[in-house]
Amino acid sequence: MSSTSGKRGKREVHLSKALTYVLRHNAVELGFDIDSGGFINVEDLLSHSMFRQFTLDDIKTVVTDNDKQRFSLREHPDSGKLQICANQGHSFSLPDLELAAITDAAQYPTVVHGTYLKNWEAIKNQGLSRMNRTHVHFAQGEPGESGVISGMRRSCDLMIFLDLEKALKEGLSFFLSKNGVILCPGDQNGFIHPRYFKQVIQTRPRECQLIISM
Repeated sequence: MSSTSGKRGKREVHLSKALTYVLRHNAVELGFDIDSGGFINVEDLLSHSMFRQFTLDDIKTVVTDNDKQRFSLREHPDSGKLQICANQGHSFSLPDLELAAITDAAQYPTVVHGTYLKNWEAIKNQGLSRMNRTHVHFAQGEPGESGVISGMRRSCDLMIFLDLEKALKEGLSFFLSKNGVILCPGDQNGFIHPRYFKQVIQTRPRECQLIISM
Protein backbone atom coordinates (compact mmCIF):
# COMPACT_ATOMS: atom_id res chain seq x y z
CA MET A 1 0.00 0.00 0.00
CA SER A 2 1.36 3.42 -0.96
CA SER A 3 1.79 6.14 1.65
CA THR A 4 -0.93 8.15 -0.11
CA SER A 5 -3.50 5.35 0.04
CA GLY A 6 -2.50 4.64 3.64
CA LYS A 7 -3.15 8.25 4.63
CA ARG A 8 -6.47 8.18 2.77
CA GLY A 9 -7.47 5.03 4.62
CA LYS A 10 -6.66 6.54 8.02
CA ARG A 11 -8.59 9.68 7.04
CA GLU A 12 -11.68 7.61 6.16
CA VAL A 13 -11.45 5.65 9.42
CA HIS A 14 -11.15 8.91 11.38
CA LEU A 15 -14.20 10.35 9.63
CA SER A 16 -16.22 7.15 10.08
CA LYS A 17 -15.51 7.12 13.82
CA ALA A 18 -16.41 10.82 14.13
CA LEU A 19 -19.69 10.26 12.27
CA THR A 20 -20.51 7.29 14.50
CA TYR A 21 -19.79 9.33 17.63
CA VAL A 22 -22.14 12.10 16.52
CA LEU A 23 -24.92 10.29 14.66
CA ARG A 24 -25.32 7.38 17.07
CA HIS A 25 -24.65 8.99 20.43
CA ASN A 26 -23.92 12.69 20.86
CA ALA A 27 -25.72 14.78 18.23
CA VAL A 28 -27.94 16.58 20.75
CA GLU A 29 -25.14 17.22 23.25
CA LEU A 30 -23.00 18.72 20.48
CA GLY A 31 -25.81 21.06 19.43
CA PHE A 32 -26.77 19.47 16.11
CA ASP A 33 -30.33 19.68 14.80
CA ILE A 34 -31.24 16.00 14.37
CA ASP A 35 -34.68 14.98 13.16
CA SER A 36 -36.86 12.13 14.44
CA GLY A 37 -35.40 9.79 11.82
CA GLY A 38 -31.80 10.47 12.87
CA PHE A 39 -30.87 12.76 9.95
CA ILE A 40 -28.52 15.76 10.23
CA ASN A 41 -27.77 18.27 7.47
CA VAL A 42 -24.35 17.51 5.99
CA GLU A 43 -23.58 21.24 5.76
CA ASP A 44 -24.10 21.51 9.53
CA LEU A 45 -21.62 18.71 10.12
CA LEU A 46 -19.00 20.21 7.84
CA SER A 47 -19.22 23.59 9.57
CA HIS A 48 -18.56 22.01 12.98
CA SER A 49 -14.99 22.02 14.34
CA MET A 50 -14.97 18.20 14.44
CA PHE A 51 -15.42 17.98 10.67
CA ARG A 52 -13.79 21.12 9.19
CA GLN A 53 -10.86 19.08 7.88
CA PHE A 54 -13.26 17.00 5.78
CA THR A 55 -15.16 17.69 2.57
CA LEU A 56 -18.49 16.67 1.09
CA ASP A 57 -16.63 14.20 -1.12
CA ASP A 58 -15.03 12.66 1.98
CA ILE A 59 -18.45 12.05 3.52
CA LYS A 60 -19.85 10.59 0.29
CA THR A 61 -16.84 8.25 0.07
CA VAL A 62 -17.26 6.98 3.65
CA VAL A 63 -20.99 6.37 3.14
CA THR A 64 -20.39 4.51 -0.13
CA ASP A 65 -17.29 2.53 0.84
CA ASN A 66 -18.08 1.59 4.44
CA ASP A 67 -18.08 -2.21 4.49
CA LYS A 68 -20.82 -2.38 7.12
CA GLN A 69 -23.01 0.27 5.44
CA ARG A 70 -23.31 2.20 8.71
CA PHE A 71 -24.63 5.44 7.17
CA SER A 72 -27.20 6.67 4.64
CA LEU A 73 -27.48 9.89 2.66
CA ARG A 74 -30.64 11.51 1.36
CA GLU A 75 -31.96 14.84 0.13
CA HIS A 76 -34.46 16.41 2.52
CA PRO A 77 -37.93 16.05 0.90
CA ASP A 78 -38.74 19.74 1.41
CA SER A 79 -35.50 21.74 1.54
CA GLY A 80 -33.49 19.52 -0.80
CA LYS A 81 -30.50 19.73 1.56
CA LEU A 82 -28.22 16.72 1.71
CA GLN A 83 -28.60 14.83 5.00
CA ILE A 84 -26.90 11.87 6.68
CA CYS A 85 -27.96 9.38 9.34
CA ALA A 86 -26.64 6.27 11.08
CA ASN A 87 -28.59 3.16 10.05
CA GLN A 88 -28.58 1.64 13.58
CA GLY A 89 -26.67 1.58 16.84
CA HIS A 90 -28.23 4.63 18.48
CA SER A 91 -28.07 5.23 22.22
CA PHE A 92 -31.03 7.61 22.10
CA SER A 93 -34.59 7.01 20.89
CA LEU A 94 -35.59 7.97 17.35
CA PRO A 95 -39.33 7.48 16.74
CA ASP A 96 -39.04 7.65 12.95
CA LEU A 97 -35.89 5.60 12.42
CA GLU A 98 -36.42 3.54 9.26
CA LEU A 99 -36.83 0.02 10.67
CA ALA A 100 -38.97 -2.79 9.26
CA ALA A 101 -40.86 -4.90 11.79
CA ILE A 102 -40.05 -8.64 11.69
CA THR A 103 -43.09 -10.88 12.07
CA ASP A 104 -42.14 -14.11 10.25
CA ALA A 105 -39.27 -16.03 11.85
CA ALA A 106 -39.03 -18.31 8.81
CA GLN A 107 -37.58 -15.42 6.78
CA TYR A 108 -34.60 -15.20 9.15
CA PRO A 109 -33.26 -18.73 9.77
CA THR A 110 -30.06 -17.46 11.40
CA VAL A 111 -30.11 -14.75 14.06
CA VAL A 112 -26.80 -14.50 15.91
CA HIS A 113 -25.30 -12.08 18.42
CA GLY A 114 -21.54 -11.72 18.62
CA THR A 115 -19.88 -11.06 21.96
CA TYR A 116 -16.89 -12.15 24.04
CA LEU A 117 -16.28 -15.15 26.30
CA LYS A 118 -15.43 -12.83 29.20
CA ASN A 119 -19.08 -11.69 29.17
CA TRP A 120 -20.60 -15.19 29.23
CA GLU A 121 -21.01 -15.57 33.00
CA ALA A 122 -23.19 -12.44 33.16
CA ILE A 123 -25.07 -13.27 29.95
CA LYS A 124 -25.97 -16.85 30.92
CA ASN A 125 -27.51 -15.57 34.16
CA GLN A 126 -29.32 -12.41 33.11
CA GLY A 127 -29.45 -12.60 29.30
CA LEU A 128 -28.35 -10.18 26.61
CA SER A 129 -28.61 -6.52 27.55
CA ARG A 130 -29.08 -3.59 25.18
CA MET A 131 -26.88 -1.66 27.64
CA ASN A 132 -26.59 2.00 26.60
CA ARG A 133 -28.14 1.41 23.19
CA THR A 134 -31.78 1.26 22.19
CA HIS A 135 -31.50 -2.30 20.81
CA VAL A 136 -29.56 -5.54 21.05
CA HIS A 137 -27.93 -6.20 17.67
CA PHE A 138 -27.97 -9.48 15.72
CA ALA A 139 -26.47 -10.54 12.41
CA GLN A 140 -28.20 -12.79 9.88
CA GLY A 141 -25.18 -15.08 9.77
CA GLU A 142 -21.54 -15.32 10.76
CA PRO A 143 -19.04 -12.65 9.66
CA GLY A 144 -17.74 -13.38 6.18
CA GLU A 145 -20.79 -15.33 5.05
CA SER A 146 -22.41 -14.20 1.83
CA GLY A 147 -24.56 -11.12 2.32
CA VAL A 148 -23.55 -10.59 5.97
CA ILE A 149 -22.05 -7.11 6.21
CA SER A 150 -22.94 -5.99 9.71
CA GLY A 151 -24.31 -7.05 13.07
CA MET A 152 -21.20 -8.10 14.99
CA ARG A 153 -17.50 -7.36 15.29
CA ARG A 154 -15.12 -9.77 13.56
CA SER A 155 -13.10 -9.98 16.78
CA CYS A 156 -15.99 -11.60 18.70
CA ASP A 157 -15.09 -15.01 20.16
CA LEU A 158 -18.59 -16.05 21.26
CA MET A 159 -21.69 -16.44 19.08
CA ILE A 160 -25.17 -16.66 20.58
CA PHE A 161 -27.78 -18.07 18.20
CA LEU A 162 -31.33 -16.95 18.94
CA ASP A 163 -34.60 -18.87 18.71
CA LEU A 164 -36.39 -16.09 16.87
CA GLU A 165 -39.67 -17.99 16.54
CA LYS A 166 -39.92 -18.55 20.29
CA ALA A 167 -38.96 -14.96 21.09
CA LEU A 168 -41.57 -13.56 18.70
CA LYS A 169 -44.28 -15.87 20.05
CA GLU A 170 -43.55 -14.73 23.59
CA GLY A 171 -43.87 -11.07 22.74
CA LEU A 172 -40.41 -9.71 21.99
CA SER A 173 -40.21 -7.23 19.12
CA PHE A 174 -37.66 -7.45 16.32
CA PHE A 175 -36.80 -5.05 13.50
CA LEU A 176 -34.58 -4.98 10.43
CA SER A 177 -32.34 -1.97 9.82
CA LYS A 178 -31.50 -0.60 6.39
CA ASN A 179 -28.12 -2.35 6.44
CA GLY A 180 -29.56 -5.75 7.37
CA VAL A 181 -28.97 -5.80 11.11
CA ILE A 182 -31.69 -7.42 13.23
CA LEU A 183 -32.56 -5.30 16.26
CA CYS A 184 -34.46 -6.09 19.46
CA PRO A 185 -35.20 -3.66 22.32
CA GLY A 186 -35.49 -6.59 24.72
CA ASP A 187 -38.06 -6.89 27.48
CA GLN A 188 -39.27 -4.04 29.70
CA ASN A 189 -35.83 -4.00 31.35
CA GLY A 190 -33.89 -4.15 28.10
CA PHE A 191 -32.86 -7.83 28.35
CA ILE A 192 -33.27 -10.91 26.15
CA HIS A 193 -33.57 -13.91 28.49
CA PRO A 194 -31.27 -16.95 28.02
CA ARG A 195 -34.33 -19.18 27.41
CA TYR A 196 -34.35 -17.73 23.88
CA PHE A 197 -30.81 -18.93 23.17
CA LYS A 198 -30.68 -21.83 20.72
CA GLN A 199 -26.93 -22.38 20.70
CA VAL A 200 -23.85 -20.68 22.11
CA ILE A 201 -20.53 -21.37 20.40
CA GLN A 202 -17.02 -20.27 21.35
CA THR A 203 -15.04 -19.56 18.18
CA ARG A 204 -11.61 -18.60 19.53
CA PRO A 205 -8.87 -19.30 20.43
CA ARG A 206 -9.47 -23.00 19.76
CA GLU A 207 -11.57 -24.65 17.10
CA CYS A 208 -15.28 -23.95 17.46
CA GLN A 209 -16.57 -25.32 20.76
CA LEU A 210 -20.26 -25.73 21.61
CA ILE A 211 -21.00 -24.22 25.01
CA ILE A 212 -24.74 -24.86 25.15
CA SER A 213 -27.39 -26.26 22.84
CA MET A 214 -30.96 -25.68 23.97
